[in-house]
Amino acid sequence: MTEPVRVLVVDDHALVRSGLSQLLDAAPGIEVVASVASGREAIDRVAELTPDVVLMDVSMPVMDGIAATRELLRTRPATRVVMLTSYAEDETVLGAIDAGAIGYLLKDAEPDEIVRGVRAAARGEAPLAPRAARVVLSNRGRAGQAEEPLTPREEEVLALVGEGLANKQIARRLGISEKTVKAHLTSVFQRIGVQSRTEAALWAHQRLPRS
Repeated sequence: MTEPVRVLVVDDHALVRSGLSQLLDAAPGIEVVASVASGREAIDRVAELTPDVVLMDVSMPVMDGIAATRELLRTRPATRVVMLTSYAEDETVLGAIDAGAIGYLLKDAEPDEIVRGVRAAARGEAPLAPRAARVVLSNRGRAGQAEEPLTPREEEVLALVGEGLANKQIARRLGISEKTVKAHLTSVFQRIGVQSRTEAALWAHQRLPRS
């Protein structure tokens, strides 16, 4: 039997926390392990509970969601953080992605979209609301193609990033070292004009042929 996706809900509004917790707990294969009201509490509970996915608000007292994401991923890099917020301004979206968030959803999304986003994040995919995706595409890697063509191996590595695989998994899949994977990704990020795995995954979904 597959283990449920364990989720931590972070939002400073009690009604929002309650509604999200009920929505996710009712979804098959998802378990809300806790809900907290600030970024600082989120860091403490992630260390204690090690959830698979953190559904994180941006604007909160004590510590905002972007700062909390950056700090918690320093110590728990395997945690998948999905921002859930009302803000879709360029600075906020790009700040969240640069902090390490794997996804960015908006609070006016349909409930099913939020559930799908949590499941996608747990698989290592990058759930982005259309407005957030447009921000990323318009600010990072504007060109339709890389400035220099990617090598076949770089395309393979990038495609696997698009599938949500970690460096160790990519190395195992391709029969190369993890160090070599990192070197390929450094080159790929420079060529396609992105700064994070989430942006690279989005670029891969937009530009690489699907098998």
